[in-house]
Amino acid sequence: MGLKRIEVGPRMSQAVIHGNTVYTAGQVAADKPGASVADQTRNVLDRIDAVLKQAGTDKTKLIAATIWLADIKTFAEMNSVWDKWVSAGNTPARATVEAKLATPDYVVEIQVIAAL
Repeated sequence: MGLKRIEVGPRMSQAVIHGNTVYTAGQVAADKPGASVADQTRNVLDRIDAVLKQAGTDKTKLIAATIWLADIKTFAEMNSVWDKWVSAGNTPARATVEAKLATPDYVVEIQVIAAL
């Protein structure tokens, strides 16, 4: 059982496939730094869709998600976008926590695990 890496960089890969499971890196709103939580969440979820597509899967096969928010008070705003994106009946196990992110420009980061 080998590994396949997607968008390999010097520090990390955007995703790693092992067996029938895809592990993504934490995704941030690289296209929307400084934007609202809702705008950043939409951008992050678009990025997740793209990485999952490269891996040969999609959001209907999510297993787990971890969400980091710079301010937990934005939980409802993030959820308003998440709830429209996530596939009904295919919701993953999920954890959401408040954490200081890599730069103040990012207010949400999401990492997912999906089946192929």
